[in-house]
Amino acid sequence: MVELGWREWVGLPALGIARLRAKVDTGARTSALHVDAQWRFSEAGAPWVGFRITPMRGSHAAVEARAPILDEREVADSGGRRTRRVFLATRLWLAGMERDIEINLADRRNMLFPMLLGRTAIAGAFTVDPARSSLHGKPPRHQPGPTA
Repeated sequence: MVELGWREWVGLPALGIARLRAKVDTGARTSALHVDAQWRFSEAGAPWVGFRITPMRGSHAAVEARAPILDEREVADSGGRRTRRVFLATRLWLAGMERDIEINLADRRNMLFPMLLGRTAIAGAFTVDPARSSLHGKPPRHQPGPTA
């Protein structure tokens, strides 16, 4: 198993997001990605979601991405408020490894980290040392390498 700190840099290459700061949160079951805006559309009769994100705080370089909608579920935030969120499947690049994960799209504008990496995304491949952070540095702009 690869050890992670409580915060790490991740990449979501299938969504065109090369680098993104993430809080690793074993108390959260699912992973959440902040989006500035999202919209729905159909492609070949299937539901899709498009969204815009500014991956780096203070940057004006927004990324627009799109993906098929995997599911919609109720999610409770840390304050216990429940909202219905769109879930999608994507590739995660973390610590030199790639793996498929599910993420939900959320409004995290008041949070320090645009992504929350929950326990289902790290299960079976990573352990977390909450006393350490950023153990693996920034991912390369292109994330090649082994898969998990």
